[in-house]
Amino acid sequence: MPAESKNKTFVLRIDTETMEAIEKWAADEFRSTNGQILYLLDQALTKSGRKPKKTTS
Repeated sequence: MPAESKNKTFVLRIDTETMEAIEKWAADEFRSTNGQILYLLDQALTKSGRKPKKTTS
């Protein structure tokens, strides 16, 4: 049986120009598009002081 993923899947609707810019940015930084979006969200949460603290279990 596969291990449970801690990631939640959802649909993101985004305009074509923004998606193309993110895809190019991701390629420039050797990340997947998904990885780039996660990175940008992480940076925004950190900058705003809203990033949840990691719990050790």
